[in-house]
Amino acid sequence: MAENVPVWNFDFEKNKPLQAGSILLSEPFMWDDNFRRTVIMVCKHHSIEGTTGVILNRPVQLELEDLLESFPKGFAGKLYLGGPVGTDMIQILHTMGDKLNGSQKMCDGVYWGGDFNQLKKLIRQGEITNKHVRFYIGYSGWDAKQLQDELKDNSWIISSARHDYIFDNAPDLLWKKIMNEMGGIYHTMASYPENPNLN
Repeated sequence: MAENVPVWNFDFEKNKPLQAGSILLSEPFMWDDNFRRTVIMVCKHHSIEGTTGVILNRPVQLELEDLLESFPKGFAGKLYLGGPVGTDMIQILHTMGDKLNGSQKMCDGVYWGGDFNQLKKLIRQGEITNKHVRFYIGYSGWDAKQLQDELKDNSWIISSARHDYIFDNAPDLLWKKIMNEMGGIYHTMASYPENPNLN
């Protein structure tokens, strides 16, 4: 291989759809600590309004009832850092699309948002357990065309969401798992060290 020729670039991504339900994987050598080796579910993507998503693989050691006084006591919901924006807000991904008004489908069996008061009521009634919902402090956001520019700078890799990525995987292994499953050059990239000087 010729020197200084990248093994991966935006040409690999430019024909992939980017929409609600897409997954963004940070490129292996991402310098930004907020997004290094992150897996992000795109929850909203609009050419004018911009893009919103939540990081799936940054768990935090906090209890929901410590953050939300009105939240049902003793509910051991899994809590993650969704991103550096709006950290005074809670986002949810869940499997209860038919039972939560206002929720939006992301992929088969996974929904975003919905009526939070209704969610708390269903938890108190025992209809929702920690198998059905994940909570995210804050979110990740991009202005219109900002994400497209970052894609062209080879910062992100596009994949598709699956139920098990949110509900059935160890967060610290998720980035590598998805990259390996994509195969080809992505499988090779999954084994890259975070520090390119060690490559």
